[in-house]
Amino acid sequence: MKEKEFESQLQALSERVLSKALTPDEEANYTESLFESIRHVNEHGDEFWYARELQIALEYKEWRNFKKVIEKAFTACENSENSISDHFVVINKMVNIGSGAGREIEDLELSRYACYLIVMNGNSNKKIIALGQSYFAVKTRQQELIEHYDELDEEKKRLAIRNEMIIHNKSLAEAAQMAGINDVKDYAIFQNKGYQGLYGGLGAKDIHTRKKLSKNQKILDYMGSTELAANLFRATQTDEKLRKEHITGKETANQTHYEVGAKVRQTIKELGGTMPEDLPTPKKSIQQIEREQKKLTKK
Repeated sequence: MKEKEFESQLQALSERVLSKALTPDEEANYTESLFESIRHVNEHGDEFWYARELQIALEYKEWRNFKKVIEKAFTACENSENSISDHFVVINKMVNIGSGAGREIEDLELSRYACYLIVMNGNSNKKIIALGQSYFAVKTRQQELIEHYDELDEEKKRLAIRNEMIIHNKSLAEAAQMAGINDVKDYAIFQNKGYQGLYGGLGAKDIHTRKKLSKNQKILDYMGSTELAANLFRATQTDEKLRKEHITGKETANQTHYEVGAKVRQTIKELGGTMPEDLPTPKKSIQQIEREQKKLTKK
C-alpha cells in the first residue's frame, strides 16, 4: 500500500509538471516552460534540477531506466573533460509516503549542462526528448555566448548574434503565425512594423537604402554587433509578448511589434546610445566573415 501511495505521489508530480509546462501554444514552439518550471535555485543563487523531477518531465516511468540515461551522461561528461561531481551531485532525500511515514530515495542535483547531457543521451523517439534536445542545444550555446562574449572580436560577435537572430526569427515567425499572420505578405508587413519602431519610422527598404546595399544583400548581414543586438532584443521581446499575452489579430500583432521596437529605441536613447540607423555599416557581410572563419579553421 505504501508503494502505491508513493507511485501516486510521483504521478501527481508528473501531472503538475506537465500541466504547468505544456499548454497548446507552448507545445507549438516548445518554449522554456517545461524545464524552467522544475528549475530550483539554492541559497547561493545557483540553479539546479532534481533528476527525479526531470525523469517525470521526460516521461520515463521507471527510475532504473532513467539511471541508464544518466550513466551515459556521466560518460559524455568525462569524455568532454568535465568533472562529473561539478554537474551531478548525488543526494538522498526523504519523501512522504503517507500516514506520517517516510522513505529515503536516491536523487541527484543537476546543473543545466548535466540536464543537457541527459537529454542528448535520451530516447529521441520520444517527442519530449526530441524537443528537449533542441531546447538545450540552443540554451547551451546562448550560455557559452554570454560567458565568452567579451573575449570575442567584433566579427565573431557579429557572427554569434546573427546566428541567434536566425533562431529567434524562426520563433518570432511561429508566434506571429499563432497571432493570425499566416501569409508571406502579412509577415513582411509585421516585420516592417518592428523595424519602423526601432528605427524611428524607417522600414526595411529605407534601412536597405540607407546602408547603400544592392538588391540581393540583406540588411541583417550588414549590421555591426551593436545594431544586431538591438534587433535581437526587439525580436525576442516581441516573441515573448505575443505568446505571454496571447495576442491575436494582424493589426494588434503589428502594433505590438512596433511598440516593442519603439521601446527598445527609447531605451537606447535613455542610455545615451547611438540610434541604430546612425550606426556604421560594416564593409564585410556575414557571409564573407563565415568564409574567412572556415579558412582559418581548416588551416
